[in-house]
Amino acid sequence: MFKEFKEFAMKGNLIDMAVGFVMGSAFATVVTAFIQGVFLPLLAPLMGGLDLSEMTYTISPEVLDAAGEVVQPAAIVDIGTFLSALISFTIVAFVMFLIIKGMNAMKKKEEAAPSLPPRQEVLLEEIRNLLAKGAK
Repeated sequence: MFKEFKEFAMKGNLIDMAVGFVMGSAFATVVTAFIQGVFLPLLAPLMGGLDLSEMTYTISPEVLDAAGEVVQPAAIVDIGTFLSALISFTIVAFVMFLIIKGMNAMKKKEEAAPSLPPRQEVLLEEIRNLLAKGAK
């Protein structure tokens, strides 16, 4: 069983997939940092100073007792985090689309080149042609 697992784990496709997963994860981290640290702060002045990270919607406020301690915490929907994640997803999806489109374009060019017939077929055709000439 260990031998079968080792053979499975060492296949090229599995290793390629693992590398792709690690690279995709790192890319998503970079995009998230870009969105949070660069894009949204630049977008805030255009939106009238609104910071997406602070956008929330309170469903029910927190309940305090007579001593001022929280009895029931507030129910808050964090809209800004969702919008940031949505923007990050859109950027990652668009970049992946461009990468796959580029890879597909390269594959089409490779497939367009006509392949030579197998050497055996070429030899058989030559023999056939020589026999046909000799028969005349």
